[in-house]
Amino acid sequence: MPSPPDTTSGAYHYGVIARAIDLLDAAPEPLGLEALAAQMGMSSAHFQRLFSTWVGVSPKRYQQYLALGQAKALLRAQATTLEAAHASGLSGTGRLHDLFVRWEAMSPGAFASGGAALEIVWGWFDTPFGRALVMGTDKGICGLSLAAHTGDDAAMADLCSRWPAAKFREDAARLAPWVATAFGRGETGARAPLALVGAPFQLKVWEALLAVPEGAVTTYGAIASEIGTPKAVRAVGTAVGRNPIGYLIPCHRVLRKSGALGGYHWGLPMKRAMLGYESARTHTR
Repeated sequence: MPSPPDTTSGAYHYGVIARAIDLLDAAPEPLGLEALAAQMGMSSAHFQRLFSTWVGVSPKRYQQYLALGQAKALLRAQATTLEAAHASGLSGTGRLHDLFVRWEAMSPGAFASGGAALEIVWGWFDTPFGRALVMGTDKGICGLSLAAHTGDDAAMADLCSRWPAAKFREDAARLAPWVATAFGRGETGARAPLALVGAPFQLKVWEALLAVPEGAVTTYGAIASEIGTPKAVRAVGTAVGRNPIGYLIPCHRVLRKSGALGGYHWGLPMKRAMLGYESARTHTR
């Protein structure tokens, strides 16, 4: 008989939330706790407990944070520019802002070679957003792909294609301390190193993404202006989409100018889950 799922793990919680989000997306109007729990095949008390453990707020309030109106409100209130991010700095209390970034800006020739000089280790990990493939160099995490949406094979193919000439080796133990720190399970005050491997323009865009605080959002145009190329909105969008370290380099915080969510590599339900998760955490601190 298979072992029961570990209902204390972040991955299990995200699995519950992901299924709930699918139901919420399809519902013509907000679902009450009892109706949502029933569709999930759980008692109201059990679902409420799991939901509150993962998010920190009730399903009703979380639905408010998932709504497009909330994204638009964030955009109007906080994120028409990156000034708020600069005011708070990258050393704020949010765990994502405490990440220590070590840039590994490769020369155009080296980048074009597909990372021929790199040795990259990889491993599978449970995260608050489901199963994830994490890769790293000797300097830090260089890749993260969320397999809950794509599946394991697609996640592996996606990251390996970023550096096709690199040498890859499985070594989850080597990455485990960095992954634990990156998702808030390491030592208090510890920092997970990131090794960003990309072209110079991409690095500028990813650096700007790191400046967007948890619980806030920005636009492609604002990022283009921030890095000194206000007319390069489309190029910025491409660089955002090529971010190899999903969630830790927060491309999910970028919206269209209208406030619409736009696209996302792992699907809009995942993007809504991340924004709702961060909004709820920020507004309950």
